[in-house]
Amino acid sequence: MGILSDDVVIISQSEKEGEPSVITINCPDKTGLGCDLCRILLFFGLNIVRGDVTTDGKWCYLVFWVIGKPNTRWNLLKMRLVEASPSFSWAFGISRYYLSDSESQPPKFPDLFLLKLACSDRTGLLYDVTEVLYKLEINIEKVKISTTPDGKVMDLFFVTDTRELLGTGKRREEVYEYLRDAIGDSMISYDIELVGSEITARSQASSSVAETLFSSDVLGEQPSGGLHTSSNVSISVDNSLSPAHTLIHITCQDHKGLLYDIMRTFKDFNIQISYGRFTIKRGRNCEIDLFIVQSDGRKILDSSKLNALVYRLRAELQQPLRVVMMNRGPDTELLVTNPVELSGKGRPQVFHDIALALKKINTCIFSAEIGRHVTGEREWEVYKVLINEEDILPVPRSKIEEQVWSTLMGWE
Repeated sequence: MGILSDDVVIISQSEKEGEPSVITINCPDKTGLGCDLCRILLFFGLNIVRGDVTTDGKWCYLVFWVIGKPNTRWNLLKMRLVEASPSFSWAFGISRYYLSDSESQPPKFPDLFLLKLACSDRTGLLYDVTEVLYKLEINIEKVKISTTPDGKVMDLFFVTDTRELLGTGKRREEVYEYLRDAIGDSMISYDIELVGSEITARSQASSSVAETLFSSDVLGEQPSGGLHTSSNVSISVDNSLSPAHTLIHITCQDHKGLLYDIMRTFKDFNIQISYGRFTIKRGRNCEIDLFIVQSDGRKILDSSKLNALVYRLRAELQQPLRVVMMNRGPDTELLVTNPVELSGKGRPQVFHDIALALKKINTCIFSAEIGRHVTGEREWEVYKVLINEEDILPVPRSKIEEQVWSTLMGWE
């Protein structure tokens, strides 16, 4: 006897714009499930204003109150949430040990495709393309964009398809039609070809980028000057309140993907949340209470493990992303970076939001690249965007940096 897929995820849409819709998820549990679900909510652009999580280690019950958009695709969201939920059979007679990420089968990388797009350049072009790919659930793994002296743009997108249909002629024709509608007569040529597995889309960032974003003072407790941070992060630990759980209490400022950043950290540390509550108070002030256990089901008593967890949480909440402008000879380069999950997944919609931010301030992109950099035991996605080749920027670099940071944090 099992449960119907319609009962796994129930979405109650709000009747009034601006009021929260309620998403209820009732399914077998596994370590990292909260991270996987919050990642999907972030991909769909939903703002979580409240959350409750309860689990006994085998079965979990999650409720998210979210603010959607007029164009939120609720039916597709439900489908993706159901797909992310563990197999129903896991709930019967299988212990937490067998549900941990460390014991699961290694993931199969989706096919990687190269989308080649040539068109006439204009402000906002890159955003229009990324918006189309986002709507079609095509994920940008790596990109190489260059502009010729005569105003032509060659876009090379290494992409994967959430629907796993990009190898079919029908799906490729769908992508073409959507891009043609968005770009119009500016489109010169279009092609998609299979290039291999996802791993081939990964590359190292340059040493100069590493020195700028990953130097020791940046990774320390006090972020270095010039990098934006989210202030008022407070984290406390209590091992006396519950005989079986460690309580983590967090107060901080809300930002886009906040709950994802917390859940991602716990997933990387292989920590299970037994009970959790997330609420937004006045303004953007958040309070989060999480009763957690280790993968063996016990509370965390090792002070070194607790200190490492708190240190990582504080770093992720203060700087979920890093944004900085740099001079590259006569050019100005925008650098954005974010941590990658241990599973290899990057943060959703970063490139989309960068393109949106630059479109808002009427700033053209001359070239762009996405790469990866490993420092210590961590991997990072690095976005490099060349803003302008002219001596004088049309928009002050401080305004560009602030606009990109605010858009990525969801503060507009």
